[in-house]
Amino acid sequence: MMDALIAAPLLLPAFAATASLLFWLRYRWAGAIVSIASVMGLIGVAIMLMSRAASGEAIAYALGDWPAPFGIVLVLDRLSALMLLLTALLGLAVAVHATLTGVDRKGWHFHPLFQFQLLGINGAFLTGDLFNLFVFFEVLLIASYGLMLHGQGARRLSAGVQYVVVNLIGSILFLIALGLLYGVTGTLNMADMAVRAAALPAGDRGLLRAGGLLLTLVFALKAALVPVHLWLPRTYSATAPAVAALFAIMTKVGAYAIIRTMPLILGDAGAGAFLLPAALGTMLLGFIGLLAARGLGDMAAFGLIGSTATLLTAIALFDGPALAAALYYLPHTTLSAALLFLTVDLIIRWRGGEHEGIVPTPRYQGRGWLGFQFLAAAVALVGLPPLSGFIGKLLILQAAASSPYMGVIWAMVLGTSLIGLIGLSRAGSDLFWKDASAPPTISDRPLARAGEAVPAVFLAVLLAALTAAAGPITAYMQATSAQVLDAQGYIASVLGPDAGGAGR
Repeated sequence: MMDALIAAPLLLPAFAATASLLFWLRYRWAGAIVSIASVMGLIGVAIMLMSRAASGEAIAYALGDWPAPFGIVLVLDRLSALMLLLTALLGLAVAVHATLTGVDRKGWHFHPLFQFQLLGINGAFLTGDLFNLFVFFEVLLIASYGLMLHGQGARRLSAGVQYVVVNLIGSILFLIALGLLYGVTGTLNMADMAVRAAALPAGDRGLLRAGGLLLTLVFALKAALVPVHLWLPRTYSATAPAVAALFAIMTKVGAYAIIRTMPLILGDAGAGAFLLPAALGTMLLGFIGLLAARGLGDMAAFGLIGSTATLLTAIALFDGPALAAALYYLPHTTLSAALLFLTVDLIIRWRGGEHEGIVPTPRYQGRGWLGFQFLAAAVALVGLPPLSGFIGKLLILQAAASSPYMGVIWAMVLGTSLIGLIGLSRAGSDLFWKDASAPPTISDRPLARAGEAVPAVFLAVLLAALTAAAGPITAYMQATSAQVLDAQGYIASVLGPDAGGAGR
C-alpha cells in the first residue's frame, strides 16, 4: 500500500486541476482553495515518501502491474523524494501568493494550469523511463506556456512565442536523442539501458555517446546553460513574477535529469568535458547580467541563471563530495530565486506607478519591511552568511579542491559572488535608500499588504531552516549522492537483483 503512494504526486494534482477548473467559472475562491489544499496534500505525501526513501533503497512501482522494462515504472529514492518535497513547498508559497495578490484572477485557468505544471514536474522526478520523461517534460511545458502568458500583454506574448519556439526545438532534439539511444540499446527504461549500454560492442559506443550527449544538450537547454540560455532572461522577466517564482524549479528539472541519467548512460564523467566550462561561462554571464540589469524582472532572472550555473558547476564534477554539495545547494538556489521573484512582485505592486524599473521612488507604506525582505533575498542569492547559500558555496569550493580545475572554479564562484553583491547592493540602494521628489504614498490596505508578504516570509523561514539544520541535511545529501552514483543499486531495484551485476 505504501508503494502505491508513489503515484499520489501525479494523481493529486491531476484531480485538483479538474476540480479547480469546475469551480473556476462561478466560484473562483473555491478553485483557489482546492489548489492550495492540493499543494498542502502534496507536502504531506512528499514527507511520507521521503520517510519511506530514507531506508536507502530505491523503490520501483510498476503502473498496471507491468514489470520493467516492459511497463511504465515510477522510481522513488532519496533524490526524487527530496525534489518532490521541494516542489510542493515552493508550490504552496506560489499558490498562496498568487491568491492573496490577485495574480490568479488576471486571466483564466491559473490554478488548473498550475496543478498540471506540478503534475509534469513531479512526473519528471519520479519516472524511470526516458520516453515518459519526455512526456512529463511536455506536460509541464504545455502548462508553462499558459502560465507564462497569464495576464496577457504585448511583451508577454512576444516572449511567449520565443519560449514556445525554443522549447519545440528542444523537444525535437529530445526525440532525436531518444531515437539514437533506442536504436543502439533497444530500450528506453533507464535501468535496462544502463545494463545494455555496459554490454555494447565497441563499435556501437560512439552512437551511445552521441545520443547521451545530445540528451545532455536538451537538459542543458532546460537549465539555461550557455550557449542555449538566451531564452530564459526574456521569458522570466516578461511573465508575472509569481509565475517566474514557480519556474525557478523548472531549471532544476534539467539539472535533475542530468544527475539522474548521466551516471547510468555515459558513466560518472561522460558529460563533464563540456558541462563544466558551459556552467562556468553561464555563471559569469548570469551575474554580469544581474549587475547590468535596469529592471527588477531582468535582475531576478539573471540572478537565477547565475545561481543555477553554480549548482551545475558542482554537478559537472561528477564525484561524491561535489554531488553532495550540489544537492545541498539545489534547494537553496530554488528557494532563494523564488524569494527574490516574490519580493520583486511586492515591490512593483506596493510602490505604485514605477513598474519594474530599478529607480528611486517616493516613500510608501511597507517599504521598510520590503527593504529587509530584499536584503534577505540578496544575501541568500549571493551566498553570504548567515544563510544557507554561504554553506552551499563553501561545500562546493571544498569539493572542487581535488579537481584539476580548482583555481578556475574558485575564482569564478568567488568573483561572481562579488559581482552579484555589487549588483544587488546597487539595486537595493536605488530602491530603498534614495527617495524621489514626490509626497509619500499611504496605503489604505495595510493589513492586506502584510498578508501578501506571508509567502515570501515562508520561503525565508525555509532558507533559515536549511541553514540551522545544515548538519543533518548535509548527511542526507551525502547519502543521496552515494545512492545516485550507485548505478548497480538502481538497476537492481528496478529490474531485480539478478540484473544488478550487469550494470556499470
